[in-house]
Amino acid sequence: MKKAIRQLGAAALLGAALSLSPLAFGQDAVTQTTVTSSGGTITEFSPTGDTVVLHSDASAEPLRYAYSKTTTVVDENGNPVDISVIKTGVPVQVFYDREGDQMIARKIVVQRTVTAGPADAPQAPVVVHKETTTTTTTQDH
Repeated sequence: MKKAIRQLGAAALLGAALSLSPLAFGQDAVTQTTVTSSGGTITEFSPTGDTVVLHSDASAEPLRYAYSKTTTVVDENGNPVDISVIKTGVPVQVFYDREGDQMIARKIVVQRTVTAGPADAPQAPVVVHKETTTTTTTQDH
């Protein structure tokens, strides 16, 4: 009998502890998403496809990103641009996150091409690689 009372007491204590948890009070749950950006020059792109490939000095291998209709394409000032400006040879910065082993482009920033020499001189790509952590707060009720 004493054992049954102890088990019942333990179960009641556990139930009370769970009911007092932050989720029971609608506290904010914090999730972290890592958004990474990488820059380079477009080496492959098809407006009807779903992949953009970059050459970057930061990586020996080409960087391959999946993109979709939800991928935002903007200029350096953040103004939306038509996807038709993305062509082979154009310097870009891609903000992406990982889903499994795939890199998903969320935003593509088209960089301005600076000409400092003859018009037929190759342009050096702007290469930037950085990782930032964005904390998104969601409220569970």
